[in-house]
Amino acid sequence: MNAIEIKNLSKNFGPKQAVRRLNMTVPMGAIYGFIGENGSGKSTTEKMICGLIPTSGGSIKLYGKDYTDETVRAKIGVLIEAPGCFPGLTVWENMMLQAANLSVANAEQEVIKVLKTVRMEGAAGNKYKNCSLGMKQRVGIAMALLGDPMLLVLDEPLNGLDADGMRIMREVFTDIIRDGKRSILVSSHLLGELQKVATHYGIIRHGKMICEMTADELDADCRTYIALQAGDMNKAKTLLGGKYARVEEDEGGYIRVYDRIEPEDVVTCLYENGITVTEILTDKIGLEEYYMDLMKGGK
Repeated sequence: MNAIEIKNLSKNFGPKQAVRRLNMTVPMGAIYGFIGENGSGKSTTEKMICGLIPTSGGSIKLYGKDYTDETVRAKIGVLIEAPGCFPGLTVWENMMLQAANLSVANAEQEVIKVLKTVRMEGAAGNKYKNCSLGMKQRVGIAMALLGDPMLLVLDEPLNGLDADGMRIMREVFTDIIRDGKRSILVSSHLLGELQKVATHYGIIRHGKMICEMTADELDADCRTYIALQAGDMNKAKTLLGGKYARVEEDEGGYIRVYDRIEPEDVVTCLYENGITVTEILTDKIGLEEYYMDLMKGGK
């Protein structure tokens, strides 16, 4: 059984079609990275899954049941945009209010548990308005975890976090799905960070799903390349560009050669033309470059 199964989902806002016959499968126990540019339909899709806006067509099933089923709706935790907290109340007070709103049994024990999960147990007495952005995001996830949901839907929870906040959030995601019963649907523009935790990906463009894959499939599909620096970079780039199919200079000032060749072949080619190679290495593109290639129509 999958956590989410979507078939031919559509959403129209007047004449504008925001989501177009979208299909999506999120397995149980997955951290599913939902990727797309602004206006691609990510947030609209998430809001339909959560029942916040109606669909215009298609079907959404959560754990095998229609998404409108009350029993399955009670098993969804949501953080879209920002947590609804009172700035002047403490983290604990906001959490207890949300627990009361959800009629959570054993509220105090549950709040302690979820605050510990998101590494916020030591900040329960802080006023919400005095929390950092990363702390506020974790409070929002803690709220989404109240009631022991099976599925979390998180919209851009990594935005604005510093390096330590990113690390903590990765640990939190990993802990949440550790038992294999919970699943996370998370959208983010920070693809490098998403790649460190996601087990599955869905890439949406203009309201249509253009690609779904596992992390292993992404790794297998990401192209390897040779990166180098040479004594005469302009001459080296011109020479290699005339010999190999794809050669370009990256932001770090390295020349990249994407053909299936050995580094020794590149060094020999340049040496025979009087160009000295000062540094050479083999690497593989990441999720961000894979996504950019896909948006450009590449492979």
